[in-house]
Amino acid sequence: MNILNKGKPAHRHARIPRRIRTPLTALAVAVCMAAAPAASANMNIIDVSGWQSSDVTRVVDADAAIVKITEGVGYMNPHWRSQIDWARSTGKACGGYHYADGGSAMAEADRFVSVFGSYVGQCVLALDWEGGGNAAWGNGAWAQAFVQRVYDRTKVWPIVYVQASAVNQITAYTRQHCMLWKAQYASMNATGWQSTPWNAGSHGEGMVQYSSTGYLNGVGPLDLNLFFGERDAWQKIANGDRGKTNAEVRHDPVRPQVTAAPDYDAMATRVIRGDFGNDPQRRQALGGAYAAVMAIVNRRLGGGTASTGANCGSVCVTVRSGDTLGSIAARNGGTWSQWTGYRSGNPDLIYAGETVCRRAAGSSTAIASAAGGHVVRAGESLWSIYGTGWQAAAQRNGLHAPYTIYPGQHLR
Repeated sequence: MNILNKGKPAHRHARIPRRIRTPLTALAVAVCMAAAPAASANMNIIDVSGWQSSDVTRVVDADAAIVKITEGVGYMNPHWRSQIDWARSTGKACGGYHYADGGSAMAEADRFVSVFGSYVGQCVLALDWEGGGNAAWGNGAWAQAFVQRVYDRTKVWPIVYVQASAVNQITAYTRQHCMLWKAQYASMNATGWQSTPWNAGSHGEGMVQYSSTGYLNGVGPLDLNLFFGERDAWQKIANGDRGKTNAEVRHDPVRPQVTAAPDYDAMATRVIRGDFGNDPQRRQALGGAYAAVMAIVNRRLGGGTASTGANCGSVCVTVRSGDTLGSIAARNGGTWSQWTGYRSGNPDLIYAGETVCRRAAGSSTAIASAAGGHVVRAGESLWSIYGTGWQAAAQRNGLHAPYTIYPGQHLR
């Protein structure tokens, strides 16, 4: 989920996933039951929407999946049934949410229930309360009317999702009946599951969405959430006042096998580009693929077989505030051009806290070309590599404005 739109597709007809997110303030869903973090075993949960594949809930290792079902009175996620059924068939708990457009609360609630009604009592119901495309944004009475209508028809209170900065829009009545699902991000760095997310429980929520840039065994970006409870608690929310939890519901978190074959080469390109951040975040994001991916990264960048470095080389350091590649080289040896691994791809733009590594002398020459092509080095551009032939190279490699290239990228 995007900070503006929860990582779901762009609003209205484009349905393109939003990628621009603002740290610290994401969205939150009020689940119609206020609950504080507990010491018991919690659940790792993903939430997905129509821009993601129909089987994303099959290939990702999670305890539960919440799927976008409807938006307004017209849009329906074309993959929702497959995403829900794949989650359930792989042992995951389930949930379905409606994205508020802010028209008639009654009509939108009726639309949601009419589409998702056959799963009521089996999956948690949720209202996605966000500002993007929501004409009623700021009006907590609209959200209250929606959850009341859903309850009147199903005897289940929906959970309500809203960003941390807008929790005050959720009325006391809604909070009394519904669990809060808060969204708040510490950063936009790639991450895997977290057991103690930043500011978890700060608003009395029962679940927190702490990242929209999650990667699990190379699948992503994903919205990652932590539910403060076990599976029986989740099912009680799904059942609402319809009856007690089915005795067959298991208490232990489900750990299904990930069946998607990871593309290690593609993941290595993303490591070099900086998509997965630095260790230990990178190690957590790559999971069991870490060793294989880092071997490819090090081979591309001439860093040998060591897998513990950030991107390559035998000497790695953490960038300090005010550092330049020149000052790092002065402290740690080598020339500035030997230091690589910075995620911007621009040697004049490095960030405090990231890790850079020194390539062995002469290694840049060793990786300068591959199969008659070129392996990009830090600081290079299409112009510096191809001169007046840069446009032909861009076309040959499928590059478009602004023609960004990354260290370690192979060009034809």
